[in-house]
Amino acid sequence: MTSKQRAFLRSLAVNTETIMQIGCGGISENLIKTVSDALEARELIKLRVLDNCEYTAREAAEELAEATGAEVVTVIGSKLVLYRESVNKKKIFLD
Repeated sequence: MTSKQRAFLRSLAVNTETIMQIGCGGISENLIKTVSDALEARELIKLRVLDNCEYTAREAAEELAEATGAEVVTVIGSKLVLYRESVNKKKIFLD
């Protein structure tokens, strides 16, 4: 992913609601499945890592991206944004 594409996705993520939180349960198989389903439906999702989680936002972003085949768009504070192109419901077109 180029820096121009990443900047475009960051601009879209500004107005995106945080749809999931990662807490003391950490990153489980159930969370990975839920994130994967959300990426298929939305392509761009924003998550929040709670204070009681053993992962930092960066660690959680990298682990979820690897497990779901997504790209880490940005990590700011406790929030992270992931992107994965949808197979069936493509909404975001990158140059």
